[in-house]
Amino acid sequence: MIPGYVDHAANERTYLAWVRTGIAIIALGFVVEKFSLFLERFGVFLAALDPAAAQRIPHAERLARASGGLADYGGLALILAGVLLIPLATLRFARTARRLEAREVYSNDENLLEALLLTAPVLFAAAVSLYVALR
Repeated sequence: MIPGYVDHAANERTYLAWVRTGIAIIALGFVVEKFSLFLERFGVFLAALDPAAAQRIPHAERLARASGGLADYGGLALILAGVLLIPLATLRFARTARRLEAREVYSNDENLLEALLLTAPVLFAAAVSLYVALR
């Protein structure tokens, strides 16, 4: 039997959850990028097909404006955040494994960075939603 098996197993499950979250954030970044390209091409296609129809559909231009630079840079920011999250999760996993083996008591000061990394995508999603709603 491995000493502290339950703690090590919990550490591995937490690591896998962080990696899964990083992959999901990367995928969301790709979706934001692709959606921006779709809206741009939709507006060009609509204008080429029937210029009068493009002017009769005001929400098409509104969607194209809403996707502006925010979608381009926002998607890239999400991709980079997801890519950065995976190595940070690996470092956290290794640090926690060493601490579990040492069986010493440590302070909980490093969790501030982890809390910020966890709340940053939520704040970004709220900002994007507010931006699109106000446009």
